[in-house]
Amino acid sequence: MSFPVYLYTGPEFGLRGEAVEKVKASLKKKYGDIDEHLYYLVETPFAEVINILSAGTLFTSATCVVCKNAELIKKNDIALLSDWLASVSDEGNGSGSSASDDSDSSVLILVSDEISVDAKLDKLIPESNKRKFWEMFEKDKLPWVQNYFQKNGFRIERDAAQLILDMIENNTEALKNECSRFFVCFQKDHIITCDDVDSILINNREESAFTLFNRISNADAPVQKRFEDGLTILQKIKLSKDTNSVLLIAGLASCFRKLALWHSICPNGYSTDSGTLKNHGFSSSTMQRQYTNAAKIWSSGQAAAILAILSAADMEIRSGGSMMEEVILQKMLYEIVVKKGASIQVLNCSEDF
Repeated sequence: MSFPVYLYTGPEFGLRGEAVEKVKASLKKKYGDIDEHLYYLVETPFAEVINILSAGTLFTSATCVVCKNAELIKKNDIALLSDWLASVSDEGNGSGSSASDDSDSSVLILVSDEISVDAKLDKLIPESNKRKFWEMFEKDKLPWVQNYFQKNGFRIERDAAQLILDMIENNTEALKNECSRFFVCFQKDHIITCDDVDSILINNREESAFTLFNRISNADAPVQKRFEDGLTILQKIKLSKDTNSVLLIAGLASCFRKLALWHSICPNGYSTDSGTLKNHGFSSSTMQRQYTNAAKIWSSGQAAAILAILSAADMEIRSGGSMMEEVILQKMLYEIVVKKGASIQVLNCSEDF
């Protein structure tokens, strides 16, 4: 029998997701229809996951459970997993062919955005069933975007490909989702330009960390308006099907790192020559206007303080579970927009209005 537990970790969601689907496909090839479950350990006790695996299914031949937040699995959970593995092993070693044939019909796939998990859990799973999915190296990102367009029969200008990378989280899942939008908007003989990227990813895109940053960095709007608009977008993001607060924070952090870079090359907050801006990733006029406005609101020091706030919010969400996510995100937004990087106590959120 094959080992029934897999451990896939790391921030590269696209390739990690493909690995999960490959395990499912293998199970379907062997058993036909399978019973699929998805659990988040910030919401579901691990004991419940083990119960599902132990119970099996009455209506299909196999069960596949994907369990996210595997970094939260600790001593007691590992003991439960060890007991389940022992019971599966006993079935596999039992007499009769049916026991051997069906002993791997329940599969657990442990997934984590983190690189590592508890050492005892890591030791429990064989190397052949583990894989770390790292983010792409900087040198690989631009070729990946260009190749993805080429593979789908499109061409894209180098500056346009770089602009896409500046606007989208660094994982292939997000890149595929956003790049695929161009394929339904243009003919295959069209060459994608920076103006096309502005049109598709800025003017017509779903709400994201980047549209949120664009709205709260509107220097012409009063602070209360920017905060209220930010809350509206935040709510839309939270209601979307594929919402992920950690990815949202990562996207905002990317924007504020670029703002810090903008301040370093434009000490007065205004654009220098276009060549310098292009060399530092500010290719389009839309992006240049956006960061000119953002620089009017937040200084270099405030951008650094906001990055610390984003890091703290990320840690709180990862450790605190989903129940407090909305409060943490709203507090984070208030500290960014109203307090410009100064930390507050949650109960003081109304004092500045």
